[in-house]
Amino acid sequence: MLNGSTGNDENAAERPAGPVPRSAQAAPPGAEPLPPAAESGRARSAESGQPGADPVPPAAEPDPDRPAESPPDPAGRAARASEPTGRPWNRTVLRSNNERMLLEALRAAGTTSRAELARATGLSKPTVSTALASLERAGLVRRTGEVARGQGRGRAAVLYEADPEAGFVLGVDVGRRWLRIAAADLDGRVVGRRDAPNTARTASAMVRDAARLARAVAEEAGLSWSQVVHTVVGSPGVTDPGTRRVRYAVNLPGWGRTGLVERLRAELGTGLDVMNDANLAALGEYALGAGQGARLFAYLWVGTGLGAGIVSDGKLFRGRHGAAGEIAYLPLSPLPDSAEKPSAEERTAGRAAYSTSTVPRGPMEDAVSADAVVRLAHALGMPAGTIRTAKDVFAAARAGDAVARAVVEREAARLAHAVAALSAVLDPELVVLGGGVGRNGDLLLGPLRRTLHSLTPLRPRVVSSTLGDDAVLLGAVALAADAARERVFDTRNGSGTA
Repeated sequence: MLNGSTGNDENAAERPAGPVPRSAQAAPPGAEPLPPAAESGRARSAESGQPGADPVPPAAEPDPDRPAESPPDPAGRAARASEPTGRPWNRTVLRSNNERMLLEALRAAGTTSRAELARATGLSKPTVSTALASLERAGLVRRTGEVARGQGRGRAAVLYEADPEAGFVLGVDVGRRWLRIAAADLDGRVVGRRDAPNTARTASAMVRDAARLARAVAEEAGLSWSQVVHTVVGSPGVTDPGTRRVRYAVNLPGWGRTGLVERLRAELGTGLDVMNDANLAALGEYALGAGQGARLFAYLWVGTGLGAGIVSDGKLFRGRHGAAGEIAYLPLSPLPDSAEKPSAEERTAGRAAYSTSTVPRGPMEDAVSADAVVRLAHALGMPAGTIRTAKDVFAAARAGDAVARAVVEREAARLAHAVAALSAVLDPELVVLGGGVGRNGDLLLGPLRRTLHSLTPLRPRVVSSTLGDDAVLLGAVALAADAARERVFDTRNGSGTA
């Protein structure tokens, strides 16, 4: 997330773990790739013209006042100058790419026949048959049955599907209050899950607890540890790719110390990524929740911390240092009244129970996080003995308490400032509210929208998360499955499928 969002905060109600939906599947790639010689021939034919085709106009005279431009590349040779692995084009590489294309087409289509795959990919039927046989030998594709051809002519068509059990993944959500772990197949179908309170008070203890819980989940799902191909861990903070340290995780004890990523990999396997929890929640909402179909949207996490994840054209926007969406550090206007501000002692002591970080919380986070809701409630006269959490405040507001409703109105107004800032910079079509505070859309959305209308003409649609507490975990599973599909293909392809 970005600063201090936890993916599961102190306001999350304990509940039994439910199933996680399948992750979205990638669309099949384009037409059959050609080796360089064939592409060159096609390019020359296009340049010279073909019968029945429009003639190619003569080249325009160069304009001495215009800067030189790169020559056109009608055959797309520049885009294919090097194969992703860096290997030169040859029959082995071509066969590998055909197999990859078929595998992606199978994942998109589900169960299908060779003839349908040939039509979908543009590959010839012999090429499809050869590639399917290779993928089947590698354990990446399996037969699921047969279907009679039209009008009973000829042999029945064999049906194939990508084998989702060619590998398995783990999604891990590490929050201040909860550890959530799910095991899933390559389609993102969850086969095991556990949620447990996070009682650890050191990073080392959290790593050990996560590893113990992960192995228990795998065992309960009937998996050997060797079947787990990739793991994605979601947590507060931003992972620095250079130092491999997690920065700005002020709500987790010791999470920013050197060696954390290495310890996680030692316990959970080398195929592991540590990702910001708000970013993963945004991916989860994009794949399976309120963000489906949105070209540009922001997920706004409001709970024990504050942060945003930004998805543009289906991809995370992370910024130069991975800190895009660190809205916790936005300057706040208007500033909270003095009674609502945490004292220096409160800011230090409140964090000391959970974190050894010396990075201060940002002003926007101090004003709108769950702790801020409780401070405001106490400042307005709600009794500290019965109002201990933001969840208590929202429950009182639903019960009709006038002071609690005033607290909610003010919280919504401050959140509107955060949305207005996101709107001015990103111009998103949608903002999704999530987290322990953000999930209270029934109380927050009305006053938030009213304040937003008074602040700016740039007003995106604002809705509540549809995935709730599962958003981070779903995003972690989806991202892990994407990475695992590539790893499984590359590993088995390199062992003789090509």
